[in-house]
Amino acid sequence: MDLSAVIYFCRSYICTNIFILSVYCRSLFFFFLKDDMKEYSGPSPAELLEPLFKQSSCSYRIESYWTYEVCHGKHVRQYHEDKETGQKINIQEYYLGTMKKKDSDFLKLSVCSQVPTKNIEGQLTPYYPVEMGHGTQCSLRQNKPRFTTVLYVCHPEAKHEILTIAEVITCQYEVVVLTPLLCPHPKYRFKSSPVNDIFCQALGGSPLRPQSLSQLDREQEELLKPSFSSSSERDQRGSREDTPPVKEEAYTSTHKPLTVGGQAQVTVGTTHISRLTDEQLIKEFLSGSYCLHGGVGWWKYEFCYGKHVHQYHEDKEQGKNIVVVGSWNTEDHINWAKKNVARSYHLKDDGAQKVKVVSHFYGHGDVCDLTGKPRQVIVKLKCKESESPHAVTVYMLEPQTCQYVLGVESPVICKILDTADENGFLSIPS
Repeated sequence: MDLSAVIYFCRSYICTNIFILSVYCRSLFFFFLKDDMKEYSGPSPAELLEPLFKQSSCSYRIESYWTYEVCHGKHVRQYHEDKETGQKINIQEYYLGTMKKKDSDFLKLSVCSQVPTKNIEGQLTPYYPVEMGHGTQCSLRQNKPRFTTVLYVCHPEAKHEILTIAEVITCQYEVVVLTPLLCPHPKYRFKSSPVNDIFCQALGGSPLRPQSLSQLDREQEELLKPSFSSSSERDQRGSREDTPPVKEEAYTSTHKPLTVGGQAQVTVGTTHISRLTDEQLIKEFLSGSYCLHGGVGWWKYEFCYGKHVHQYHEDKEQGKNIVVVGSWNTEDHINWAKKNVARSYHLKDDGAQKVKVVSHFYGHGDVCDLTGKPRQVIVKLKCKESESPHAVTVYMLEPQTCQYVLGVESPVICKILDTADENGFLSIPS
């Protein structure tokens, strides 16, 4: 719809909604209207994110070759591990950015007067940037240190997942992290815009509904699409595009699929991965080549399905200190499963049984100094419904001395839990 069509429309119709005068600005107007009318006096974005920085938590994104580690408020690392049986683990790693104490002190003092935005799938989304320099030197930029900006974006259902990682220019990176911690701040919430009915009366024999208005409705519907909306909602909107607009509740929270790295789609709010990527991840997980990492604090944990459970600490000077908590042996596990529950169920609303947890026994770990016996661990595999297919939760309990329980929750497990047999063995779903 061009300017001449707008002029014709305004001359030919009397409209009872004054917003027709600024129809192209309505989306922007309602986006900022609520925040401009009252001043926010709550915690700053840095203060809202402070619990995430203090608890030393890390988020991971696992690609086909590289694994990306974002330890919030500390560093961003890119690494790859080569594991050969009976040989030393070789780690290829680059620090894409680290945060020094003076940087974190400045972060607490800094207050953004104007909230920056980023275009995510055509939607201007507000974010809070955290800059990390002092990374590994880059030979392609005269040995200057690598640099990363972490963009924290409000999402009420997120668990600090890494949405995207991109190298915007050589050795300078941008990471988008979804977090619920920013959502209490009104300037960091994405608000969908209300659609107002326009009541018009034709003058001078003009048609009851001008063709240009139908076109305008379609354009506005595209413009006013709420951020992160689901594909099903888009399909419903498409089927209604020839009907008059309907009032919608203001500031609803809806979400839409986001393209990650230009390849697989991750639908925020579901665990959707492209079929090819999904099958590949499951195949690599069941073969033990795709290992899951987690843990906070001094000790971290590595679980490689059908291979081992390691507890480790990485030190820049002394290297990687590894404790073998348990190693896989099929016969030992079958004997354990005869006396214990290898798979447990929960009843769905329709009365059907669904596998909830699969438990595996890993023995023959390193000898425990306190008991003089090898360490052993029960690994409990659970489905993790998450916005990101790379979200992983790994935690360890020690109910008895050097006898452990390792909880592993991941979206990768969701697709294969129901394949568990009586011994808890998992397989690729048909």
